[in-house]
Amino acid sequence: MNTHHIPRIEGSAGARRHFRYFDFLMAAFVAILLLSNLIGAAKLTTVWGYTFGAGILFFPVSYVLGDVLTEVYGYANARRCVWVGFFALLFMAFMSFVVVAMPPSAGWGCASSGDPRFAEIVAKTSAGAVCQTTYDSVFGSTWRIVIASVTAFWAGEFVNSFVLARMKVWTGGKYLFTRTWGSTIFGQAVDSVLFYPIAFLGTWTTTDVIHVMWTNWALKVLWEIVLTPVTYAVVGFLKRQEGVDVFDTDIDFSPFASAEEA
Repeated sequence: MNTHHIPRIEGSAGARRHFRYFDFLMAAFVAILLLSNLIGAAKLTTVWGYTFGAGILFFPVSYVLGDVLTEVYGYANARRCVWVGFFALLFMAFMSFVVVAMPPSAGWGCASSGDPRFAEIVAKTSAGAVCQTTYDSVFGSTWRIVIASVTAFWAGEFVNSFVLARMKVWTGGKYLFTRTWGSTIFGQAVDSVLFYPIAFLGTWTTTDVIHVMWTNWALKVLWEIVLTPVTYAVVGFLKRQEGVDVFDTDIDFSPFASAEEA
C-alpha cells in the first residue's frame, strides 16, 4: 500500500473536513454493530469441539471498520462513529424492551405456532402465546446483556481507536498491520473482559464465561489478522479517494471532547 504521495494533515483538520466516503463507512459500522448484537450475542455454539459465542462470526467486522475509520479519517471522526453506535445500541435496547413487553394478539401466527411439536401447547393457550415466547427468546435481552453490550462496545472501541491513532504517529504511518493488530489485541481484550462477566457470570458457569471470553478474544484477533489484506486494500482505496492522510498529532483523545476541541 503506497500512500507516501498523499498529503498529510493534522487530526484537527481532518475533524473539520468533509470526506466523500465517511458517511458510508459510519453507516456500515453502525449496521454491523447493531445486527451482531441483536442476532448473535447471546448464543453459544460448539463447532469441532470448540465452544464460542456465535456473534464472533460478524461482530469483529465492526472492529475492522473501526480500524479503517481511525486510520483513514482520524480519531476525532472515529469518536463520532463510536458515539453514534453507542446511542444506536441504547435505542435498539429500548425498542426491543418496549416491543417485547407489549401483549401478543391471541391470533398471532408464526413458525413456532405452526410447528406440530407445539400443537398441544397452542391448543391449551393460543398461537400468540407460543409466538410471544419464541419472540422473547430472540429479541428479549436482559438488562445485564444490554449494559454489558453498551459498556463493552464503548470502552473497547475507544481503546481500539486510541491505540491505533497513537501507533500511527509512532510508526510514521508505516506498517499498518502492526497498529491494526495491536489495537485489536487491546480493544477486543477490553471488550471481552467487560462483556462476558457482566452479561453472563452467574448465568453461565464461571468456567464457560472464562473459556468463551478467552476463545472469543483469540478468534477476534485472528479475524483481524485474516482480514489484513482486505484492510490494506480498503485503507489504500479510501486514502487515494479522499486525497489526504490524517495523523492525530494535535488531538484531544478524551471520549468527551467536542469536534471544535478535536
